[in-house]
Amino acid sequence: MNNNCLEINILTIFPNMFKSPFSESILNKAQEKGLIKINIINLRDFTLDKHKTVDDYSYGGGPGMVLKPQPIWDAVEVIKKNKSPLLLKIIITSAQGKIFNQGMAKDLSKENRLLIICGRYEGIDERIPQLLDAEEVSIGNFVVSGGELPAMLMVDAISRMIPGVLGKEESMVNDSFYKGYLDYPHYTRPDEFKGHKVPEILLSGNHKVIEN
Repeated sequence: MNNNCLEINILTIFPNMFKSPFSESILNKAQEKGLIKINIINLRDFTLDKHKTVDDYSYGGGPGMVLKPQPIWDAVEVIKKNKSPLLLKIIITSAQGKIFNQGMAKDLSKENRLLIICGRYEGIDERIPQLLDAEEVSIGNFVVSGGELPAMLMVDAISRMIPGVLGKEESMVNDSFYKGYLDYPHYTRPDEFKGHKVPEILLSGNHKVIEN
């Protein structure tokens, strides 16, 4: 792994969910270029019983199950002992976390090693984020079945911020939210479609006027 490569580790109980998204398009090319390295780690490999149990009932009652601390702790210990001496930034996907945004994606792209722990069920034992000094992150005020989809979205957004990942660097600069505002509307051929025309200024060829 070269010095400019961002190592992204993802701890999950559903590793197969990541195969297709990370083997296509920009993320696949970024891995081939050696700009990012993605390791998908199965949490069940760190359980202590033959049934590979990762969850248990919540103290105090209530519906749903909670991810146990032991498998997560043991997995993180192994990841930390990886040959790389670089510090590990730990993120936990959580509904109670800080909302993920473009600024966070840009900051995380500057890290050397990331670990995203995918929450499931009713969440993760509260002692884990405290013990690991992990940052809890949410992708919005809505509910999904687990942290796998949020992890995919974060990896995509983070990777786009790494120089060389996109074919043209201006594509990143012109992205919505990169500078805090939305991208401009885009059109392509034909000039007219179903009675709707492309704005004349875009057809003028005057790039300075168009940019302004």
